Amino acid sequence: MSTAISNLQSWLKEQDMQAAMLTSPDTVFYLSGFRTNPHERLLALLVFQEAEPFLVCPKMEVEAARNAGWNFEIISYTDIENPWESIYSSVSKRAINIQKLAVEKEHLNVERFEKVNKLFSSPKLFAAEEKLRQLRMVKNDKEIELIREACKIADFAVEAGVAEISEGKTEMEILAAIEFELKKTGINEMAFSTMVLTGANAASPHGTPGITKIKKGDLVLFDLGVVYNGYCSDITRTVAYGGVSDKQAEIYRTVLKAQEAAASATKPGISCSELDLTARRIITEQGYGEYFPHRLGHGLGTSVHEYPSLTETNLLKLQEGMVFTIEPGIYVPGLAGVRIEDDILVTSDGFEALTKYPKTLQII
Repeated sequence: MSTAISNLQSWLKEQDMQAAMLTSPDTVFYLSGFRTNPHERLLALLVFQEAEPFLVCPKMEVEAARNAGWNFEIISYTDIENPWESIYSSVSKRAINIQKLAVEKEHLNVERFEKVNKLFSSPKLFAAEEKLRQLRMVKNDKEIELIREACKIADFAVEAGVAEISEGKTEMEILAAIEFELKKTGINEMAFSTMVLTGANAASPHGTPGITKIKKGDLVLFDLGVVYNGYCSDITRTVAYGGVSDKQAEIYRTVLKAQEAAASATKPGISCSELDLTARRIITEQGYGEYFPHRLGHGLGTSVHEYPSLTETNLLKLQEGMVFTIEPGIYVPGLAGVRIEDDILVTSDGFEALTKYPKTLQII
């Protein structure tokens, strides 16, 4: 039994809940070690106070689940079979009457809610999200090493992208070159859709790469991450092609100062709010406050966006073992878009930046 499942079982006992039915792929992976994308098919992990847990997955995934180390019961089904009666049967064999059930309310859809309601005679449902966030927020040594490796690969990806920059190349051409290089190393999954944005497009925090061509005087923003053995990285770097204007250089210096100040302030006991405000004050003092429209960062792990959320209102104190991004940005339409992002590990007395690609303004 994994430590994560044991911790969840203890929580079920404390809350007097008979079971948890967890359905998001990231949570199933975190608890079981089995990572898959079930598409529209049902994937679930049922955990009980003391009885053995069981996994529900498509029949075609059983061997992969076993190879991932899942040694308990698996309920499998084909595309013409209904797994719900088998789920009910396995619960009944454990002589468990589910009156209180923890679920991921943010993930469980209405159709499956109705099936759960019918199957277990309308149990009272409780949100499992907050407990899962607490469990996943502080990483163990194995998780940290996997994230560290994912970050090394992200550094390599940015390096590959920068090497592709030349006048007339499109955003999508550079993006394709990055992902081709990654696939040659064995990476088959990005943590999110890779962004390569140039010129005016870089001033959109979540822009969409297209066929815009690079020209001299443009800033080029890279935002990307990979999944390595189930764990994610997330890095942003902004470089210049052919030179920058004084205003663009000022914006870059401001973002870099804010990013490094927030990272330097990182240590156990500091609040998420303090980190966000450290960066936000610097950007505001330089007159760009309205152009920093998002939070400072987010947790990182089996999902690319996890807790904690680094906002100016989050008073949560940092703990050793947390991993999150620090990614301030300034986006001035028609002028410049700059974001600089590192993945940060909270250590016993400070921090370690897991992403290490240089942040000094590069002019290609």
